Amino acid sequence: MNETKEDNSIMAVKFEDVKNYLYTMGCQIEFESPEEEILVVTDESKGIKDLIIDCESPIIILEQVIFDIKTESTAMFKTLLKWNREIIHGAFVINDSGDKLIFRDTLQLENLDFNELEGSINALGLALAEYSDQIILFAR
Repeated sequence: MNETKEDNSIMAVKFEDVKNYLYTMGCQIEFESPEEEILVVTDESKGIKDLIIDCESPIIILEQVIFDIKTESTAMFKTLLKWNREIIHGAFVINDSGDKLIFRDTLQLENLDFNELEGSINALGLALAEYSDQIILFAR
């Protein structure tokens, strides 16, 4: 699909909206690439470090590596699936190579508002806080 100048202009506005939402939330932008529409943010008060936010029209993808998977365990994966049922937004997933546990969420970019993005980021922070002891055990 060919992107038009108008499409690029709309995406630039959406990218700026996302940045402004993040600043309003108190997130620190560690890296940004307007050309690739990617941001990397940190919010230490929520335990969020290097959360990748990718504005890939028509969606926005949020991903944060939680830990490197050193040993595969059926019990660990079963627990993660149970947690996915409890968290409000997003899910714990593994990457394509199966060596990293990642928190991932996707939202519609076209109608994205502050509350939606804040809800996703807060869900990550809450999940990290709620499951921190078990996450530390799994990461060992």
